Amino acid sequence: MLILGLDPSLSCTGWGVIRAEGSRITHIANGQVPTDAKAPMALRLAGLQEALVEVIGEYAPERAAAEEVFVNKNPQSTLKLAQARGCVLAACGAAGLPVNEHAARLVKKAVVGTGGADKRQVQAMLAVLLPGAKIAGADAADALAVAIADAHLTPSR
Repeated sequence: MLILGLDPSLSCTGWGVIRAEGSRITHIANGQVPTDAKAPMALRLAGLQEALVEVIGEYAPERAAAEEVFVNKNPQSTLKLAQARGCVLAACGAAGLPVNEHAARLVKKAVVGTGGADKRQVQAMLAVLLPGAKIAGADAADALAVAIADAHLTPSR
């Protein structure tokens, strides 16, 4: 089962593809899709969606997983995150991919063992779970963690 993990963000969306065979997890690919903060919103969103459509086309995952939305203290940040998530979900929907959503604390618990883990702990565990994988950055690491959590939390169909 190929799983596409997604960490949506308007500034830089992370993605990671893993293969899950029973309890065995294998790294396939990962990357990040940054957007230009100076570009018009519509172009940023279109570029994000277009990049993810390409990723989905290249790796042909069987399902996707994304972190559930959380509310920031800043309403503008929450709105921008929601718009980026919309593009991510639309790219998956256009490809007919089912998308599972998982709370950030649940992702951390599934990968590290505690829902209060910080980014360093998640990245350290990724190095153990995906030995030799070259991870494109923090957003890609978060996306891989979402994919791994989904492999553990969602039964294969």
